[in-house]
Amino acid sequence: MTDLNLSDAEKRYIVDGVKLGIRVDGRERLDYRQLELETGIVSTANGSARVRLDRTDVLVTVKMEMEPPAPDRPKNGHLYFFVNCSANAAPEFEGRGGEDLATSLSSMLERVYSSPHTLDTRKLCVVEGKYVKALYVDIEILECGGNLFDTVSVGVKAALWATKLPRIYVVGEDGGELEFSLSDNPHDVDRVDVSNAPVLITHLRITENLTVIDPTPEEECCGPVSVVVGVTPKGHITATQLLGSGTFTPKTLSSSIKSARDLGQRIHQHLQMKLHQEESIENRQIKGFL
Repeated sequence: MTDLNLSDAEKRYIVDGVKLGIRVDGRERLDYRQLELETGIVSTANGSARVRLDRTDVLVTVKMEMEPPAPDRPKNGHLYFFVNCSANAAPEFEGRGGEDLATSLSSMLERVYSSPHTLDTRKLCVVEGKYVKALYVDIEILECGGNLFDTVSVGVKAALWATKLPRIYVVGEDGGELEFSLSDNPHDVDRVDVSNAPVLITHLRITENLTVIDPTPEEECCGPVSVVVGVTPKGHITATQLLGSGTFTPKTLSSSIKSARDLGQRIHQHLQMKLHQEESIENRQIKGFL
């Protein structure tokens, strides 16, 4: 994912450190860097969050629209993900590099959120078979300092948690068209239930039998392949995806998925605790909860 011009000696130094259990920045193999989170920072959106993980900086906004439901799912609302990898965020995003990464990120989010273990989109129904709420989740990569998938997933869950949807009432019908009224009471809102929303955990394979989490850009240059795992708070695996041109041995892959499940549950516990510390969390900055 990262295209840095590291020499063979620099790569060997990074790999040898991992073998000894000491990464260049002093972390152990399964340690995250400090993560900072802000919610409610975009007033024009229904929900928003900004996440910073070292030099990785991501902004997520959520906006609601009213749309007809899919014919085969008359009670279910919609959830759409759009990712923009700006060329200003990293040199490798220029040209098709950014487009390919954006497609990979949005596809993975769609997969993990389509699982029945995550969001109940029936709660987005307004009038069965006619109108549902559609949530447009826009993700802007402001800067890339490694480990995008995990960072984006935390931002998405936090932004959805902070989302406030105006309560919609059917007030009548005119010429066969339903008429609606939106409550102008700022406290008369619907919230999105993210109690089962997933996060993504990435394991980067450094050697045949060793992986690291939360890789830096330099470490990403040393690992030929990663496995990304979607994990719910209860430890359900909603999706897995391999990134890169390499492979995992069955033993290493199995170990990485089990580790991702355990780490995912731990991250959910910390995130939920911080998001619920106070009833009004908007515009509050949370530092170092990982």
